[in-house]
Amino acid sequence: MYDWVWHRLPGTTVARAAQALLLAVVAVALLFRFVFPWVEPRLPWNRSVVASVPTAPATPTPRRPSAGRPP
Repeated sequence: MYDWVWHRLPGTTVARAAQALLLAVVAVALLFRFVFPWVEPRLPWNRSVVASVPTAPATPTPRRPSAGRPP
């Protein structure tokens, strides 16, 4: 696919590289502006249910006195 696009772009190698970069930026911008917002509500990842299970509070670990300092 990239080869097909590359050979259809007019100009020198530098011009083709600039045009290919511009096409990639436009494609990414269109995806973020239109496609991803349209697809996002249709994805199931936001509909997860996590059961609320109470857990015991974490107990702090006892501190060992450091050498040289009185406790």
